[in-house]
Amino acid sequence: MKTSQIPHTAVLTWYPETYSEAIDGIKARLCWADDGGLAIAYVLTGDLTRLRIPLPRKPRHADRLWEHTCFEAFVGVVGKSEYCEFNLAPSGEWAVYAFRGYRESVPLVGKERAPEITMRSDENSLELDAIVRLDHLPLIQPRASLKLALSAVIEENSGMLSYWALRHPAGKPDFHHPDSFTLELEPADLEGGIVS
Repeated sequence: MKTSQIPHTAVLTWYPETYSEAIDGIKARLCWADDGGLAIAYVLTGDLTRLRIPLPRKPRHADRLWEHTCFEAFVGVVGKSEYCEFNLAPSGEWAVYAFRGYRESVPLVGKERAPEITMRSDENSLELDAIVRLDHLPLIQPRASLKLALSAVIEENSGMLSYWALRHPAGKPDFHHPDSFTLELEPADLEGGIVS
């Protein structure tokens, strides 16, 4: 996984009613990979012995990953209502969904969407690195300015879920909400390897 410098670091915060004493924090770093993919690294710190972390499996598509520990990236184009959702599990499982507008799903076709996922962990930290391919997604135009919503669902050994995001709109946790898209990323400078 060859990537350029990391130009963006973002801090996720917990949804107030789902605070977890086992988690010290979650950060995300983003950059463009040398091949034009979007590289995202999620770093969770805390007492991992109190969390349910899915065991590694053969990489494959799987639905409903958000019911357990899972990291998510919602990616759209600035000024457009369409977006894609990437679910990235520590197990190596993944899912990609497309939406015409808020929770208005549309089918995806093609076989080139599988992200590259690697994971490292010890008792106090977990890092999930992923490169997601945007160039095969019909809703993401090449060299577009992107808007992103980053989030995570973390499961404790008790089964309790905590919800983390860059921003939590009013009401129940809703990672799809337009107000969650708070991070903008300029197109990749593929010659220089980093965003402009």
